Amino acid sequence: MRPATQVRQRWDKRRLAAAAGLALAMPAVGPAQISLRTVVDLAQQKSVQVREAEADLQKAKAQESQSVDAFVPSISFGSGLPAFPEIGFTGSLPSIWGSTAQSMVFSMPQIRYIQSARRGVKAAQAALDDAKEQAALDASAVYIELDTVDSEMEAAQEQEQYSTKLVEIEQQRSDAGVDSLSDLLQAKLTAAQLKLVRLHLETRAATLSKQLAIVTGLPVGSITPDHASIPEIPAVTADERPKTLPGIEAAEMQAQAKTLVAKGDRERTWLLPEVGFGLLYNRNTTLLNNIGSYFVTPAPGHELPANNFSSGFSIKVPIFDAGLHAKSKESAADALRAKVEVEQAQQQNDIQIATLTSSLRELDGEAEVASLKQQIANEQLKAVMTELQVGNGAGNAPGAPPQLTPSAEQRARIDERQKYEDALDAGLDLSRARLNLLRALGHMQDWLDELHQNVGLHQK
Repeated sequence: MRPATQVRQRWDKRRLAAAAGLALAMPAVGPAQISLRTVVDLAQQKSVQVREAEADLQKAKAQESQSVDAFVPSISFGSGLPAFPEIGFTGSLPSIWGSTAQSMVFSMPQIRYIQSARRGVKAAQAALDDAKEQAALDASAVYIELDTVDSEMEAAQEQEQYSTKLVEIEQQRSDAGVDSLSDLLQAKLTAAQLKLVRLHLETRAATLSKQLAIVTGLPVGSITPDHASIPEIPAVTADERPKTLPGIEAAEMQAQAKTLVAKGDRERTWLLPEVGFGLLYNRNTTLLNNIGSYFVTPAPGHELPANNFSSGFSIKVPIFDAGLHAKSKESAADALRAKVEVEQAQQQNDIQIATLTSSLRELDGEAEVASLKQQIANEQLKAVMTELQVGNGAGNAPGAPPQLTPSAEQRARIDERQKYEDALDAGLDLSRARLNLLRALGHMQDWLDELHQNVGLHQK
């Protein structure tokens, strides 16, 4: 790992620790704005799926090391002191201590297993990247929705204020006999409906806050979205060249790993030799035994030696093993299934891209319609305000339209805020669909990189 990367990671950890510490102290001072970048980073660290993928990566690396270590000599040491005097010929040399070393020198199947283990490490790394992207997508979707709901709640509160004024105006006009009781009841119904909308938004915001607290580990209600920290989601289409998804890459690497295992198991049934190396050393003893007398006639300088050393190569050539044949067929079936799973994952992703592309066209149109309606409602509100100030210009001439009442202003304001909320909802649906399409096309990491750059610009 490069020094610059290590320094950046240390600074990232310090920044996240500072953000977490600040958030933990927030219940005493209330919620504060936390950027989307910080929420995504915390969600990736807290995610159960990410931590499971990290454990799988560590396991894959250990399996790779284990497969390579077959060619590394293993050394053992032991001691066997006699407990009682020996009687007769025991058939083994008593030793004070001894050591052995052995390793594999050449095995074509083992080489395949090493290659398979390395593919397994790549598969685990791709699976980890995929888990991080999914955690970032989930956290971003909740964060953006909470930001939208907060804006809708502000508009709903304004609507309630306008509805309260509308009820007061209609109450006065009803008491004066200008308007009918039904107009007053309709105004009260509008106020009750707007109150229900506000309550629904508050419940929705509380649920989203709880979700953010779960995925980040921060206290509930301590996160207030910072709208400026949300980068624009690009309007990608299926016409753009998709990248390989980390999840599909992981499946491909896993399929290659199983294919190499199947190849190694098949090669074990061939007449391919396996070469091993061994080394043995023993320090013999005559303590409590006279075993030397059974091997040589004792003569000065010809006693059984105390130090004994041997080494050599072993060559094993498989001729027939029914178990190995069955194992090779099992491995081949696993490899075939893994290839089919890769094809299935790719097909599902292609279907998702097609579905999201179709939905995006509709959502884009709905967002445009909602935006135009909001603009029209805003212009109508301006027209109502102007007419209330200067009149409609027709006076009391026969056939002239009636002059607007103060109630019309409040209704126009309520309608304009409603169209604004509808536009926010349509924009939220469009943003979520674009995020999912980014993920399906393999461009999620590009947006996350832009998210990190956007934080730096925002801080400046």
